[in-house]
Amino acid sequence: MDIKIKDQPFYIQSTVVFFGLILLVYVLNILAEILVPLAFAAFLSILLNPLCNRLQKMRVPRFLAILIAMFIMIATVLLVFYFLSTQIVQFGEAMPMLQKKFESITADVEIWVKDNFGVAVAKQEQMIKNALNNSQAMVGRTLNSVLGILSVVFLLPVYIFLMLYYKKLILNFLYEVFAEENSKKVSEVLSETKTAIQSYIVGLLIEMIIVAAMNSVALILLGVKYGILIGCIGAILNLIPYLGGIIAIALPVLMATVTKDGYSTQLGVIIAYIVIQFIDNNILVPRIVSSKVQINALMSIIVVLLGNQLWGVSGMFLSIPFVAVLKIIFDRIEPLRPWGKLLGDNIPTQHMTEIWRNRRRRKAAMPAKADG
Repeated sequence: MDIKIKDQPFYIQSTVVFFGLILLVYVLNILAEILVPLAFAAFLSILLNPLCNRLQKMRVPRFLAILIAMFIMIATVLLVFYFLSTQIVQFGEAMPMLQKKFESITADVEIWVKDNFGVAVAKQEQMIKNALNNSQAMVGRTLNSVLGILSVVFLLPVYIFLMLYYKKLILNFLYEVFAEENSKKVSEVLSETKTAIQSYIVGLLIEMIIVAAMNSVALILLGVKYGILIGCIGAILNLIPYLGGIIAIALPVLMATVTKDGYSTQLGVIIAYIVIQFIDNNILVPRIVSSKVQINALMSIIVVLLGNQLWGVSGMFLSIPFVAVLKIIFDRIEPLRPWGKLLGDNIPTQHMTEIWRNRRRRKAAMPAKADG
């Protein structure tokens, strides 16, 4: 007996879809350690693909072209880490002085709390100790995440090389999965997906460089020590939605508190970062990043939170390009186009009921004109 889902009542169809989504999320969660590095490798291989193609047009063998492209990527990353490490070394040399200053500020805060709230210093220290003991589990999870990131770093080059090397095999598989008459739609989806991912990653890198420059200049003008290091770290943290921006502001405020007297510098840092965040959110992101992906703000927030719940920080980075790919696919499949419109940033000028009403009026007027 042949039973088609689309012929069943709505509550059966919705139940099947709901359980299908539950199963999909469960599988994505269970296989996170495998799928996360594969997802990053896929995005980075798409980013390196134009460079590989250009090298191959210059008659460089494909094997060597991939190695050259990967060498350029790795060299760029190492150059950035070398620059940051030189700043970190200078920061480490001043750690004993900063630690003494921080202990002095902590002692003043404890006395202030005792005088104003009546909490004894010993009790405050016990509360801090209990909080640190309770955070051991969180530190353990963070360490596991760091170890996981290190394992991903070693796997990424292998995945990227193999994906670029077997590119034609993967593309042929995608074409052969679908019928030949759908080859044009498949080609359009693949082309737009490649363009969206490349533009999104390049947009993020440009945004990070501009924000790092603005942060560093602002901190140097305000006289905050290690302004370049803190500004660059703030730009990297800014790539993490919501939480990253808060930490990015907290770091220079803490540094100014430890190294300077008074509170004018801290106030200047907060004002400067608010201005930078305004420029970033209203000028840089809409024109450099969001315009490439074309996902509306509401859906962006929802998918970032869902990505964080599913894959943590990695999910927050991967969620937007992943949904951008889904939107491209939805826009090409007739039954799924409403979902593509829901994800997009085009706000309709008319309510759907008005469009249907006008359509019915035109259909009703056409026979009357024909009779006349």
